[in-house]
Amino acid sequence: MAAIVSVSRAPHPKRVRSTRKAVYLALRYGALILLALLFLLPFYLILRNGLATDADITSPTWTFFPQVLHFENIQELFSNPDVPYLDGLINSALVSILQTVGQIAISALAGYGLARIPYRWSNLVFFSVLVTLMIPSAVIYVPTYVIVSYLGWVSTLQGLVVPGIFAGFTTFLFRQFFLSFPHELEEAGRIDGLGYIGTFWRIVVPNSYGIIAALSVITFIGSWNAFLWPLVIGQDQSAWTIQVVLSNFLNAQVLNLHELFMGAIIGKCPSK
Repeated sequence: MAAIVSVSRAPHPKRVRSTRKAVYLALRYGALILLALLFLLPFYLILRNGLATDADITSPTWTFFPQVLHFENIQELFSNPDVPYLDGLINSALVSILQTVGQIAISALAGYGLARIPYRWSNLVFFSVLVTLMIPSAVIYVPTYVIVSYLGWVSTLQGLVVPGIFAGFTTFLFRQFFLSFPHELEEAGRIDGLGYIGTFWRIVVPNSYGIIAALSVITFIGSWNAFLWPLVIGQDQSAWTIQVVLSNFLNAQVLNLHELFMGAIIGKCPSK
């Protein structure tokens, strides 16, 4: 009787590759889901505490959500006579919009001038702009406050806006962008009789919407989240921004947790 010999076949290479690919995709998506949950955890905590009472927030037993969701916290937040929350939102919106528009316009003009207009002291001016990046903002608060106070701008909109209307970092980025801007487009404008200003507004700006949009977002978020300078200059409630308003929900005299979290939900949305 002939002996029966069993021959084991090796797995097909395509099947091995498909298995490895499936395992790799599963691990990758698992890691992404885990990271997404970690990033969403602070938002869940703010939302959960914003719809709870102070007793629910400080309770030793934790619940995923309170048994009763207190949506009336929103009305309580805006009707609180001690903290002008709506005025803080309006002030933050005005300051952020004005600073963004002013900073982008001034820094774009300065960056274009440093990149394209040749003059004797251009390098010195550029290095002076770079030096401002090395000075911490907190160091210049005292001299800036003295100037603003001398001008009578304490607790005013111009006192909040004007000191932050120029930024060396934004100017530096605009200059680097304009250095790589195609010369051919500008030369076409010069042939049509445009000067530096006409070339800038009619040719350069319409072709620079990408960097303008990116820096506008960065500037708006930074202005909206600013706390120290608005706290120093806004000595009256009418000049408080939203960050200063939120700080008044949690201090040595007041511990208003549910309004603080609800205010953080609304006040932080524009900066996301």
